[in-house]
Amino acid sequence: MPRYALKIEYDGLPFAGWQAQAAHASVQGQIEAALARLDPGFAAGARIAAAGRTDAGVHAMGQVAHADLAADWEPFRLSQALNWHLKPDPIAITAAARVTEDFHARFSAVGRKYLFRLVARRAPVTHERGKVWQVLNPLDAEAMRAGAAHLIGKHDFTTFRSTMCQAASPVKSIDRIEITEIALPSGREYQFRLEARSFLHNQVRSIVGTLERVGAGSWHPDQVATALAARDRAACGPVCPPQGLYLMGAVYPEDPFDPARNAGGADQVFAD
Repeated sequence: MPRYALKIEYDGLPFAGWQAQAAHASVQGQIEAALARLDPGFAAGARIAAAGRTDAGVHAMGQVAHADLAADWEPFRLSQALNWHLKPDPIAITAAARVTEDFHARFSAVGRKYLFRLVARRAPVTHERGKVWQVLNPLDAEAMRAGAAHLIGKHDFTTFRSTMCQAASPVKSIDRIEITEIALPSGREYQFRLEARSFLHNQVRSIVGTLERVGAGSWHPDQVATALAARDRAACGPVCPPQGLYLMGAVYPEDPFDPARNAGGADQVFAD
C-alpha cells in the first residue's frame, strides 16, 4: 500500500486534541473519517500516525502524519481531495507527499518545534481569542530569557512534566528557547519558540507558565534552576492554558515534502 506524508494545519479549539477518541471529536478522527470516504482501501478502524499528539485546544501549523492508502494518488490531488472532505472542520492539509515504507511521522522525526503566544494587555483580546494566552500586565523579557537559559541542554525535567506523562524517562534535551517581544497597538506579545528532539507531556506549557512568573516578577530567574533541580512537580510554576500553543513543525533527516531540496545533501530540515 502506498504511504503518504501529510502536512496539517488546524485550529485546536473545537477538538479534544489530536488523538482519536470514541466520545469526542479529534483532529485524527476527522482526518481518518475523510480518508475513509476518499480511499475505499483505507478501512474502518485504520489509523494514521502523527509527529506529536497535541492536547485539547492546542493548534498546529506544521503537524505531520502518515497514512497507508490503497490508491496511488498524485500528492497534490490527495491534499485537495482531503481538504474537500474535511469541510467545514478547521483542518487543512497544506502538503502531501509519497514516502517510503520506512518513513514514520513520529519515529522518523529527529526534532519538534513549538511556538507559544502570550499577549499582555488590559482589554480582552477579540480577534485572537482562543489563539493566545492573555495576561494583564507587561512582562520582563530579559528576566524570562535569563530563566530560560537554565533549561537549555540535557536535564531531568520531572518538575516540568505532567504527572500523567507516559514517557519512559524524564530526561530530555532542549536545544532552543527563544523569547521575542513584539509591540502591539494596545499591548505586547511575547512569543516563546522551543525546539527539542521530543517533549514530555505538558512540558512546554509548564515551562512557559513558569517563565511568565519570572517575567511578572514573582520568581527570580535563578528560581527556575532551583525548580529544575528539585525534580518535583510541586516545584513547577503554574501550567499555562493550551490555546496559545502551536506545533510548528517536525524535523526529519530528509524533508518528505521537498525531496529535490534534500538531494543536495541537506542534513536536517523542518517540515513546517
